[in-house]
Amino acid sequence: MPSVPALTRGIRFRDLVLFYVVSGLSVRWTAMAAAAGPSILFVWIAALVCFFIPLAASVMELSSRYPQEGGIYVWTREAFGDGTGFLSAWTYLMSNLPYFPGVLYFGAASTLFAFGARARGLSANPLYYMIFAAAWLAIITVINIRGVNLGKWLNNVCSLGAILPLVALIALAVAAYVRFGSANSFTWSALVPHFSLGNAIFWSSVFFAFGGVESGSAMGDEIQNPRRIIPLAILIGGGILALGYIGGTTALLVALPSSAVGGPEGFINGVALLCGRLHVAWLLAPVALLVGLNAVGGAAAYLSSTSRLPFVAGIDHYLPPAFGRVHPRFRTPFIAIACYGVAGVLVALASQAGTSVRGAYDVLVSMGIIAYFLPYLLLFAAMIRLQSRPAGPEVRRVPGGKPVAIALAGVGLISTSVTIVLSVIPSADEPNKPLPVLKVVGGSAVLIGIGVAIFLQGRGRARRALRSGANAPELR
Repeated sequence: MPSVPALTRGIRFRDLVLFYVVSGLSVRWTAMAAAAGPSILFVWIAALVCFFIPLAASVMELSSRYPQEGGIYVWTREAFGDGTGFLSAWTYLMSNLPYFPGVLYFGAASTLFAFGARARGLSANPLYYMIFAAAWLAIITVINIRGVNLGKWLNNVCSLGAILPLVALIALAVAAYVRFGSANSFTWSALVPHFSLGNAIFWSSVFFAFGGVESGSAMGDEIQNPRRIIPLAILIGGGILALGYIGGTTALLVALPSSAVGGPEGFINGVALLCGRLHVAWLLAPVALLVGLNAVGGAAAYLSSTSRLPFVAGIDHYLPPAFGRVHPRFRTPFIAIACYGVAGVLVALASQAGTSVRGAYDVLVSMGIIAYFLPYLLLFAAMIRLQSRPAGPEVRRVPGGKPVAIALAGVGLISTSVTIVLSVIPSADEPNKPLPVLKVVGGSAVLIGIGVAIFLQGRGRARRALRSGANAPELR
């Protein structure tokens, strides 16, 4: 690929650890999991073993082999060629767009708990959610354009929104256990997962709560010594994720009945109930604000990292070259960040807009379901494919070498494939079962088709640039 314009290497070890925390640890997942009962603890452990560990191991080695800007785009391109690399970046980009309204609307609803019952009347007001999401996405975009040194501090501060609410929850759960005992039974029969198709579909989504560890590597040329610090940062950040999800879910199960933490506001509802029972109502407001901060951090982390994919694709001429421009003062890919930020705002507004626009948003969500899993599928496949290539002494391999690397990536590949199949299956209460299948499969095919068309157009642009002697990639 052509050389990447000079970027600021401002991301240090501490920043990267906190980035993995804020991008991977969403407190809403603890309540969604706890609503399923004690058996979900085994599912968390299975997700840790079958998805997160293979993903973390693959990212550690791939980011050591190819530590430059672009992450998953570069890895899949090196393994399978330019077309597959662009497709992985395209689907990753598009599937993350519906994530912004999802996480920010959760933060908006949780924040209302800090301002009393009267403020919670806004929970049914679409305009409030639109303003909250659009304003924060605009702030995140401007901060990241202003420089990586400023953007990383937003992520660092927002990581407190993941850690401190879970610490408070565990402390409240311990106090509730001492005073009232356990709210759920942890017998062997309660802990053993009971298989059904509906449960399996939910379990597969729990697996992908551990996703996101690949995102930091997209900023490879903005990380100080990425080959050295990425593996250790993943180990520490991953440990915090595992403790946060399993510990937070256990705390909720100990302190409250599973039925009390259901729904999109389950986490903050659970904290509110515990604060009332333990007579520490003053604690609810700061926890609610921190949970809102956790949501903002999730959006900030994915916007900052994912926007680097169109930046590198612009350098490769597969997107208009303007995407590959670096701000002369701030040393950031400002056009790529701005365009992705604007796209996030539009999707957030569409999700709460009128019926026709909301229908378009629903189509986008359907298009993104398979697209969300496809980059992981390609990542694990790239890990297997690249084992046939020699690695220099500077590359940090998976302990055990090629056989262990292939085995771990194979487990991740199977987990991801099963999840893709389960994501297509309609719910039991769906009256017209072929319709949602058609929407998901057809929508995903349309999204991939659009990506292929953009790539072919970009390939023509790259060939013209190559013929004219411009800085263009070797076509593969």
